[in-house]
Amino acid sequence: MQLILASTSPARLAVLRAAGIEPIVRPSSVDEDAVLAGAGELSPAETVLTLARAKALAVADGDDCPDGIVLGGDSMFELDGKIYGKPHTAEVARQRWQMQRGRTGTLWSGHWLVDRRAGHDGDAGVGAVKSAEVTFVDDLRDDEMDAYIASGEPLQVAGAFTIDSLGGAFIERIAGDPSTVIGISLPTLRQLAGELGVRWHEFWNRAGAAS
Repeated sequence: MQLILASTSPARLAVLRAAGIEPIVRPSSVDEDAVLAGAGELSPAETVLTLARAKALAVADGDDCPDGIVLGGDSMFELDGKIYGKPHTAEVARQRWQMQRGRTGTLWSGHWLVDRRAGHDGDAGVGAVKSAEVTFVDDLRDDEMDAYIASGEPLQVAGAFTIDSLGGAFIERIAGDPSTVIGISLPTLRQLAGELGVRWHEFWNRAGAAS
């Protein structure tokens, strides 16, 4: 069973590979702002699920999409009732870290699977949202913050932080599934795949994975 990843996220890809899955990567070209503009007012959970669904369907609709299960994902960080995506610039990333150090926020990750094996009707698939609370260290110094931002890592990730790379040292604790914070919850994917009639081990295709 082939998994098609509708994402360029190296973190999602790494999680899947560590779980014995080598997906086919097919990035989506979804205009996220346009999708959300037409969706009305959404909660954080509804926002990430809407975007995950749009990405999965965009790839599944492509003529060159292989048969298999298409996975779309999206993540956003919520603090004080406001959601934050990728900061993109060093200035915005610094503002985020000045605001969130020593505090706790929620990372929301949306997942959407589309069964491409027999085609779909444009509104197919199953989805779910998972969240995890993230608490940042309260003794993060400005020079550490500046060095982290200068590395470029936080500019292209939701909430301007990672737990699986340089940013991991600045996370005090996580309440919830750690892989959710990376942007993909393996238990959730297993559950959704089951709803499509696919057993999780059918995705295992990397060397060393059980057969």
